[in-house]
Amino acid sequence: MQQENFSPQDSLKVIQLMLEKSKQDMRGNDVYFLMWGWLTFIACTGQFLLKRVFDYPYHYRVWWLMILGVLLTVYIAVRQKNEKKVRTYIEESMGFLWIGMGISFFVLTAIFTKLGWGYPVFPFFIMLYGLGTFVSGCLLRFRPFIAGGIAAWLIAITAAYMEYDYQILLAGLAILVSYIIPAYMLRSKIVNTIRKVPVGSMS
Repeated sequence: MQQENFSPQDSLKVIQLMLEKSKQDMRGNDVYFLMWGWLTFIACTGQFLLKRVFDYPYHYRVWWLMILGVLLTVYIAVRQKNEKKVRTYIEESMGFLWIGMGISFFVLTAIFTKLGWGYPVFPFFIMLYGLGTFVSGCLLRFRPFIAGGIAAWLIAITAAYMEYDYQILLAGLAILVSYIIPAYMLRSKIVNTIRKVPVGSMS
């Protein structure tokens, strides 16, 4: 077998391809975190205000925003699938993770609908927030998500000692530190990665 010799230019191209591949692995993941992060944050703070400030009896209806999140997720996922035929291992793993997380949220919601929403439910949801972002951070090798997941777990423990209304606010805080802030940091990293790849290097 004839051994191929790589010139410095060829080696540079390989490195640039690897950078581009890593960038593509991360691209699109921030969209889901930001979308679900902001929707959940708005729902948490909105429910607190409706319940605590305005004394609205149907304060929980603000969570109907999650239907919008599901529809947007399906739309974005279908569009990305049509645009990109090949999925990386990281993308597949992330997909399976969040499908499982979505099912877990649905099951937990069904359980607490049966038990009653006066039960201290939010520590369990916050715990799941932490699990999703921690595993995502490990898959992406992105420390802010890992740290955010750990922070969410600590907030879940704290929320267990708080009354229901303030559990809602702590859930919003957990979303802020585990979803929204790390997602913006991920987006910044993607932009910086794109800028570091020389124009025309992929041609």
